[in-house]
Amino acid sequence: MKRIIAIAALALAVPAAAQAQPWGDPGQPSYGAGRGDQDAARAAVRGGRQVPLSQVIATISARTPGRHLNTTMGDFQGRPAYFVQWQTNDGRVIIFIVDAQSGGILSRQGG
Repeated sequence: MKRIIAIAALALAVPAAAQAQPWGDPGQPSYGAGRGDQDAARAAVRGGRQVPLSQVIATISARTPGRHLNTTMGDFQGRPAYFVQWQTNDGRVIIFIVDAQSGGILSRQGG
């Protein structure tokens, strides 16, 4: 009986906890939006509205030796951007914020 009560309490608590989590502050940069980002990015590249990620990686690699860890899409100062997580050869991690339309590096954080 205790098990059933515990399961019921958990089932009721999970939706409430999920609703309590904010999805971000509109005043802060988004380090990755929601689902469908890859499809939207591919469509933007095909439509010429966005540079391909391979070009962004090549630009970063030419300036900062290391390796690509992860990339998300988001918004930076009202513009679509790539947030590229990069590890330098000495182990530091840098997040490059790259304008998705021009491919220009807007900012680098960390490292």
